[in-house]
Order: sequence, then C-alpha cells, then structure tokens
Amino acid sequence: MSWQAVIGLEIHVQLATQSKLFSVAPTAYGAEANTQTSWLDAALPGTLPVPNREAVRLAALFGLAIDAEVAERSIFARKNYFYPDLPKGYQISQYETPIVGRGQLDVRLDDDRVLSVDIIRAHLEEDAGKSLHDAFHGATGIDLNRAGTPLIEIVSAPCLHSPEEAVAYLRTVHQLVRWLGVSDGNMQEGSFRCDANVSVRPGPDAPLGTRCEIKNVNSFRFVEKAIAFEIERQIRALENGETIVQETRLYDAAANRTRPMRSKEDAEDYRYFPDPDLPPIVLGAGELERIRATLPELPWQRAARYQDALKLSAYDAHKLTEDRALSEYFESVLAALLLSGAAERAPQLAKQAANWINGELASALNDAELDIRANPLAPAELAQLIARVEDGTLSGKLAKEVFQAIWAGDGGVDQIIDQRGLKQVTDTGAIDAMLAEVLAQFPDQVAKYRAGDQKIFQFLVGQAMKATKGKANPTIVSERLRQMMG
Repeated sequence: MSWQAVIGLEIHVQLATQSKLFSVAPTAYGAEANTQTSWLDAALPGTLPVPNREAVRLAALFGLAIDAEVAERSIFARKNYFYPDLPKGYQISQYETPIVGRGQLDVRLDDDRVLSVDIIRAHLEEDAGKSLHDAFHGATGIDLNRAGTPLIEIVSAPCLHSPEEAVAYLRTVHQLVRWLGVSDGNMQEGSFRCDANVSVRPGPDAPLGTRCEIKNVNSFRFVEKAIAFEIERQIRALENGETIVQETRLYDAAANRTRPMRSKEDAEDYRYFPDPDLPPIVLGAGELERIRATLPELPWQRAARYQDALKLSAYDAHKLTEDRALSEYFESVLAALLLSGAAERAPQLAKQAANWINGELASALNDAELDIRANPLAPAELAQLIARVEDGTLSGKLAKEVFQAIWAGDGGVDQIIDQRGLKQVTDTGAIDAMLAEVLAQFPDQVAKYRAGDQKIFQFLVGQAMKATKGKANPTIVSERLRQMMG
C-alpha cells in the first residue's frame, strides 16, 4: 500500500520583548529559578494582567510579513488545564479571534521546488513555567521564570507530507522571525520549538488518519528524526491491524523513538472562554499601516533582487539571505567596493564578494565557531582585499594567504602585502625571463607540447607559478608562455 504522511506544525516562537506578556517581569534567559517572576506570574489573587504593547506589535509584524489577515480586534481567552507549572489553572491564549489569521509562506525545498504552506493562524499566548524533576530528591520543584513569557503559536494546515518538507518549512519560519527581529530564535534556550502533528493515510484521496502530536522538539535534526520515526510507527501499526490512538507523544533523542506522554485533548477539553480581565486588543487601520511601514525587505525579496539586479546565482542569493546579519554584511562589502564609482561592474564585484563570504569567510567562522555577528573582519577590510585582487595587486592564491593573515590579526591588507612582499608580478619582462628558465629546465616537456600534447601546457604554467612562489600573474604567464612556445 502506498501510504501518505500528513503533517502539520505548531511552532512556538518567543517574542523579543524585555518583559512578559502581562507583567513587567523580565524575560532574560538563564536567571536563577523564580527570580524573574511577578506576583501575577505566580497567580496571586488580586493581580490583573496588562497586555504588552510590544508583543502585540511583533505579532502583527509577523502577520503582515506572511500577508496574513491581521485582526483589527482580537480577543484573549482562557485555556483551562491543570498542571503544576501553571499556577493559575489556565493559560491566557487566543482562540476564536486570534491576532493573525490565514496567511501563506513559500518554502524553497532542497531540490529547488517551492512549496506554498498555508498558515491557519498565529495567536498570542503566554508560556507556562517549568517543572524541575531532578533538582530535589524525591520531589519536583517549580520554576516560574518562563511563566508569562510572550509567544506566538504559528499553526500550519496539515499540508506537509515528509519530514524534509516539515523541516524546510520550520527553517523558513525560523529565518523569517529572526530576520524581522520578532524573536532571537534561539532553539537551545527554548525560544523556538514546535509540536508536530503526524498522521498517515492510504493514499492522497483517503480521509485524514488519526493524528499524534509530538511535543516540544527544539532541534531541526530531531524534528526530522521524530517525524520519520512516527510515520514508520503508524504505518507499521496499521499494517499489523492495530488502531492509532490520538495522543501526545515525546521524542526520546537517545533512543530515536517517540513514546506516549498523555492522551491528546481536543479544543473543547480546554473549555476556552474570553478572559474577563482583559479587554480586546484593538489595532486601528492607521496603526496597522504604521507597523507595515516598518517591514524590512524580506529575505525572499532580497534574494530575488540579488538574482535580478546583481546577477547572482540562486545558490549565492539564498545563502546570503539565510541570515539578515549575513546579508547586511554582504551589502556593506559591496557598497565599499562600489565607492570607487564602478557601478557598471556591480555584478562582477557582487560575485567576488559572494565567493569570499560564502567561501573563505564562512569556513573561517565555522572553524572558530563564530556567528556572523561576532565576525572580527570588518566589511571595509574584506572589500579592500577583493579590490587588491581586482586591481591586479594580488592573485587569488596570494589573496587567500592575506585573508588568513588578517584573520590571525597580523595587520591590514596593504600592510601584510608590503611586509610579506606579496605583490603580484605583472612585469612582462620579468615573467619572460622566468619563463625562459622554465623552458630550459624542461626541454622534454616542451618538445612533447610542440608535438601536440596539450596537457603539458598546464604543467609548465604550474612550474612557472612555482618559480615565482605564486606571485606571477597567472593570466600573463599563460599568455606569454603560449607565445613563447609558438
């Protein structure tokens, strides 16, 4: 039987606010337990929630970026359930009238296909606290530092059909929220995590199967592995005549399997009702337009511009727009290169900048385990290095040597070139003299070339470059050598 997997994701994104969704308690990660907790977060009687205006703005900004319906009037609701780290006995969320309604996000897959993912809603809600099962012998502690942390939960339609599609969509949302500054997207700190709803059915026209929810996975790799395991588990169970039970499951990364956590609730089990302590959020058309005016050029728009205006390949354009800080770095390098007024050479210079950033710089950052935000190489410095290749001062090989010296902190571009005597040799007289010595040193190879063995040519070019320790201009070397050998 040809089974089809059906996957929907609920992505929890922590909003980049200084304080919580309904209190003034801070949201900084890593503080001692219960030191970032207000009376409201601890659910003391008599405390009342006040919505965080910045959280509302960030949610609306995300909605506008995915061209969604952003509600001018949305309502907070109480989602009732009982858990030790939720002292109120309910979570303040949104249900029937969320701030962000239906939208769409185009996702570029590894094979360059574009998948349009329907987003059903993105609603504001507060996070719960955390149970500390290992902190006390024979007891469980409660840390309320996360209680009340502002989230948007982005709910996709069940329109994904493989672990790879799910991860591609997850990466695209991660890229977008970081690009917008809506969230830092730090998965290790729980700022970006997802629940995956997975079911299988015997073909694309069959009714949807019973879904299981894999809870709180905060790694792209683990999401892919958890979904893959769950698909295989459900197929195996159905083919053995078993019934899939709707439930919430946990992913055990060590064993690479999912296991039951609790039976899955439906929406009616949460007994949603409008929160009587909170008025509706009202965003007038004028305020929405002011938020829309702050939308930056989005990553897919910038990638298209790079391809159209700068003639970069799709690979380079998408690599450079995976991260906004990386893209801004590229823009600064290109701007510095274009200061000389060579606007007509923008595509060529952009390609050079892309090659260095996606090549040598990316490798150096990776080796040093640095993010682009901690990159010690200023854009102007990389631009200067590229300029020295463009004006013939450096060959490509020597430029890489200079790059490594800059990276090691040995000085600036021109300083290193002067100190190490790395200027490229372009004097044709000097090159001719050196080539004459090479030809005299390898008479048999010269004879073979003249007898028709063209492969020998590159050998002789290599010997010439070796003789000058890589300093000779390879283009001039090739031209002069070809002339000298007839």
